[in-house]
Amino acid sequence: MKWRVTVTVRLKEGLNDPEGRVIGKALKNLSYSVENLRVPKCFEFELESDNPEEEVEEMCRKLLANPLIHSWEYSIEPVS
Repeated sequence: MKWRVTVTVRLKEGLNDPEGRVIGKALKNLSYSVENLRVPKCFEFELESDNPEEEVEEMCRKLLANPLIHSWEYSIEPVS
């Protein structure tokens, strides 16, 4: 079966997010009142699999994220 997968990877709480800090500072310079801006990575793809949850979890652990510094969440929906 074919699945549509969205994986969001974020730095764990307490870890420095330099890209988020730079963007947050730029937004403040544009007079926006933002705080603690963080920049996640989002991966979207289609997957042919009989066990998508297991495969996506494995993909996250092996390549899409570093389990030491990242957390992740994903959604899996059938492709019609």
